[in-house]
Amino acid sequence: MANMSLKKNEMPMQEADVRNKNFSEVTLGYSEETALDEAARCLNCKSAPCMTKCPVAVNIPGFINKIKEQDYEGAYQVISENSSLPAVCGRVCPQESQCESACTRGVKGDPVGIGRLERFVADWHNEHAQAAAEKPASNGHKVAVIGSGPSGLTCAGDLARLGYEVTVFEALHLAGGVLVYGIPEFRLPKAIVQKEINTLKELGVTVHTNVIVGRSITVDELFNDGYEAIYIGSGAGLPMFMNIPGENLKGVYSANEFLTRINLMKAYKEGADTPIQKGQKVAVIGGGNVAMDAARCAKRLGAEEVYIVYRRSAEELPARREEVEHAEEEGISFKFLSSPTAIIGDENGNVTRIKCQQMELSEPDASGRRRPVPIPDSEFEMELNNVIMALGTTPNPLLKTTTPGLETNKKGCLIVNEEGLTSKEGVYAGGDAVTGAATVIKAMGAGKLGAKSIDEYLRNK
Repeated sequence: MANMSLKKNEMPMQEADVRNKNFSEVTLGYSEETALDEAARCLNCKSAPCMTKCPVAVNIPGFINKIKEQDYEGAYQVISENSSLPAVCGRVCPQESQCESACTRGVKGDPVGIGRLERFVADWHNEHAQAAAEKPASNGHKVAVIGSGPSGLTCAGDLARLGYEVTVFEALHLAGGVLVYGIPEFRLPKAIVQKEINTLKELGVTVHTNVIVGRSITVDELFNDGYEAIYIGSGAGLPMFMNIPGENLKGVYSANEFLTRINLMKAYKEGADTPIQKGQKVAVIGGGNVAMDAARCAKRLGAEEVYIVYRRSAEELPARREEVEHAEEEGISFKFLSSPTAIIGDENGNVTRIKCQQMELSEPDASGRRRPVPIPDSEFEMELNNVIMALGTTPNPLLKTTTPGLETNKKGCLIVNEEGLTSKEGVYAGGDAVTGAATVIKAMGAGKLGAKSIDEYLRNK
């Protein structure tokens, strides 16, 4: 029976004053009863507008219908036809601006909780499925994938299902890219990422860690080793700074380093090999999802006061609304219309305070957001122990400098055509290495395009 409630089922979660002291997952997931109730809200529209906004074109009505039939494994198989990382997407994909934004139920009330249902299905599969994924017969062709983030893993999975012998080369000691070093445990448990990677390995994907392409081996050497095509999904891991005085003081981190120490190296655990400075007063500069992650991690490390310092107003915050709300609930304070001008330290080089200037919004800039301009004589200071710069990232220039014929734009992003082909024959690319820092699901969409294009290239070749 259809559920015509205008409200989607609430997601159960830890209480704010409990979760801001631990790294366990914040949201707890739908029960079977709740998932069935939420699935009954889907109208099964013939035009499926939700699918048009999904970057990987998941058959959303199809998998929700399987939930209604209580065929949860069938629902998982429907999702897996288009997505290699359903448990990941169900947690970190910005559904509110993609599939759910086009849901017919959202015209009068809340859209169907598509992301929450995807997570339910993926978690059910991970808990109940016994059989390993079946490895397809090899077609005899070898493809290399550089980077094991969402783009590289998606490309590898799609190619493996077509019978290609795929090898993924990862620079760090653990596969997963931004999924393991960038997104905190409380948003995306690493055991879930590892489960998704293990599924790809069952399909025949080989993963080599601690291999820096451009240092350990070059792109041209990969071709010499018999790889017939290469996909670059190396992400955008080079942090940006403001170039203000004091950025080299002790206690100043890029968000990338801060989150990598916590997420990948488990610096929040007692006795961790990788140390991290745990300040009592912390400011995170920036307003995106990475800034929210860094601020919430600082709170969990024991900071008494954590501030998000953002040069625009609350309306311009680029972070997901859900992440902002979770941060506010957990005690994070927001300093809007404020921009740092200097970081000040003591005689030992430790951060003691930050100097800021108040801003006001002028005309929109190139991004479409109103441009912040300084207000004269509005400087103020904040006492701090740590400053975390969450201003965005750009691709590492290593591949460009070690690969003749590989072209990038002025921001260091690889230039590709509509098929994802770079300026070098047989080399395709996608994800943050091409677009700069973006979402997991958009990187996955680029990975799917890369796999499709590589398949067509090798079949025609």
